[in-house]
Amino acid sequence: AALPCYGLPGAIAPLGFFDPLGFSKDAELGAVKRLREAEIMHGRVAMMATLGYIIGESTPTITYGMDIHHTIANNQIPEIAGTVLFPFFLAINISEAVRASIGWVEPGLGPLFTLRENYYPGDIRFDPFGLKPQGAAEFDNMQTKELNNGRLAMLAAAGMCAQEQVNGQGILENLGF
Repeated sequence: AALPCYGLPGAIAPLGFFDPLGFSKDAELGAVKRLREAEIMHGRVAMMATLGYIIGESTPTITYGMDIHHTIANNQIPEIAGTVLFPFFLAINISEAVRASIGWVEPGLGPLFTLRENYYPGDIRFDPFGLKPQGAAEFDNMQTKELNNGRLAMLAAAGMCAQEQVNGQGILENLGF
């Protein structure tokens, strides 16, 4: 409890521990773990989103007749048929249900919005390539890297979304591709 965020990884130079709005100040361990869980999951989604912006704007797809149809990523989902989107959203819902069942206490069995006691934020036991380090120090180092990449990706995805809305051009079009 003496360390910021109860010693959870994520602080790195030059900022060190960074919580300018004080969300974790005087928070209980459960609340800090819930905040960290949200940060990790949103960071993972943002890392996929940044790739999705670039790949979606530059890859030929069946939807566009295998042509590279440069359109801004923000407009692509409404252009795709519901029969294609339904399985995609179904897969997202199933994976979220699995993630919730691994990390969260079921409603009615405890207070709402509570992580399981033995759950470490972000550890959904999915490591098909065996990349998760076995040692605690190595795991902390890897999770700090993941958190920082996720933080950068959250800013990048927000910037890409805003840039496309401001000038109506895709990311790669702005770069001259």
